[in-house]
Amino acid sequence: MRLREFFRRMTNMKRTMKRRTFVRTVAASGALALLPPVLRSETEKTITSNQKEYTQMAFEWKFNPRPYSDEEAKKLLAPVVDAETTDWHYNTHHKGYVTALNNIEKALETADRSGANGNYSQIGELKRRTTWNHGGTLLHDIYWDVLGGDGDPNKGPEVKAAIEKEFGSFDAWKADFKATAISAKLSGWGVLTFDQLYSHRLLNVLVDEHHYGAIWGGIPLIPVDVFEHAYYHKDGPKRALYIDNFIANLHWGRINARYKKYAK
Repeated sequence: MRLREFFRRMTNMKRTMKRRTFVRTVAASGALALLPPVLRSETEKTITSNQKEYTQMAFEWKFNPRPYSDEEAKKLLAPVVDAETTDWHYNTHHKGYVTALNNIEKALETADRSGANGNYSQIGELKRRTTWNHGGTLLHDIYWDVLGGDGDPNKGPEVKAAIEKEFGSFDAWKADFKATAISAKLSGWGVLTFDQLYSHRLLNVLVDEHHYGAIWGGIPLIPVDVFEHAYYHKDGPKRALYIDNFIANLHWGRINARYKKYAK
């Protein structure tokens, strides 16, 4: 193809294509250096602008508020955790997962997919840490949401009835939930889960770390954090005592609303 004919076709392409499509086509084809100076300068500016726009449009994970203020948390959650833990567990640990998710989101934009393999690769580690931090963020969101109540399950009539139907009695559920949470590793969770996509049952699920053992399609209703940082400051190694206090502080109204939202 003669150079004049190439320039003519590129100019016609620019007229007929959407501006963004033209820029992407030129950039991907490596033809930028062959464009006429005026057209090349304009296209380079657009590519730079689009790159900035793409970066700015990266998905932003949100650090969600609790249903009570930081000051209110110190009093509401006092039977479960001490005042210092209500602060740094939320504003440092929980927030840290959200920050990591956003850092990973940015890194994924330029990650080298061609180097993926079953041992170590940049893309592989970013994907693994996405799962870890997503689980940590979501479970903490619900953890704070279900706390701050008086522990009366009668304030959640629908979910209480579902628990009794599945486990035989509320006390039987509580015993199984407590045993599940005690059995998690030193970093893990016990989670009352609504198995939405499969059995439609309520299950007490043992999750190690934030994701090992989690059920596909399961909706977390009551997650108790049994990472040691969640309770050691107040209760030391007495995980069972912490779980008892957690159950006694549950806000069954909010739990019931969440159950009704998904158990349709």
